[in-house]
Amino acid sequence: MESKEFEFKGFAMNGFVALFMDLALLALAVVLLVFTENYPISLLFAVICFLLAIIIFPIGFRKLEPNEAMVMIFFGKYKGTFTKTGFHWVNPFMTSKKVSLRARNLNPDNIKVNDKTGNPIMIGQILVWKLKDTYKAMFEIDSQTMAGGSAGNTATVSVSNRMRAFESFIQVQSDAALREVAGMYAYDENEAEADELTLRSGGKEINEVLLTKLNERLSMSGLEVLEARINYLAYSPEIAAVMLRRQQAAAIISAREKIVEGAVSMVRMALDKLKAEGVVELDEERKAAMVSNLMVVLCADESAQPVVNTGSLY
Repeated sequence: MESKEFEFKGFAMNGFVALFMDLALLALAVVLLVFTENYPISLLFAVICFLLAIIIFPIGFRKLEPNEAMVMIFFGKYKGTFTKTGFHWVNPFMTSKKVSLRARNLNPDNIKVNDKTGNPIMIGQILVWKLKDTYKAMFEIDSQTMAGGSAGNTATVSVSNRMRAFESFIQVQSDAALREVAGMYAYDENEAEADELTLRSGGKEINEVLLTKLNERLSMSGLEVLEARINYLAYSPEIAAVMLRRQQAAAIISAREKIVEGAVSMVRMALDKLKAEGVVELDEERKAAMVSNLMVVLCADESAQPVVNTGSLY
């Protein structure tokens, strides 16, 4: 549906001018009652002025703070959104529903989802959102019922209740969007293919995808998410211990690779220096024994215990 945002079509005037007119009507009613003779026309005019000053006129006064708006309805027909800050007077027969246009934070509870490979994970998000289109927000979703009011009792719904209703709608849609995004990617590189984006490594890219999915779901409601970030990511408790052991094993393997690589380099250097400086001549069998002993010493987890050979070399 085409947005009808901020198309206020109704009469409005400065509230202080209207207040002066109200007091003038009240004074005129008093003057007519006190200082004129009891003619029916004078009495009727005095009663009309009194009713306007006491009942009709005060109903039209409205006050708006910055980044607030009022959705105006005239006997069920949308008449636009009033956004002028300050003290104003509008048609007293219009019903107004005040909403806030300020940005708000939303930090939903962490949820359990399955990633692309089917692993259960715990994931959470934090959102910054605001009301963008008041017409859609008020009439495209059932915010009135969610806020605890009814179609015939709109006055009982406060601004805070109405904004909590919008927040509840966003929370449900954000959970659905987060589940969708989490199912598109693997948790980490151990489960993903080479150079594939993952939830752990994605960072900015994953947040951008999440923001896009959220605003697609919220486009019908007139609500907009300004920022969306994943603020919690972990394996689900039932597999966390197993995944921790897998990560530890991967770390050990990586460390062993570095140790072996360094040990081979050191053995090659030792053999080259012994040969270059003529310290000792070793045949292939003795070289193999020396390499074996050096590899054991360099790659062992514990310190090696030296054995002194007091006999011949061979």
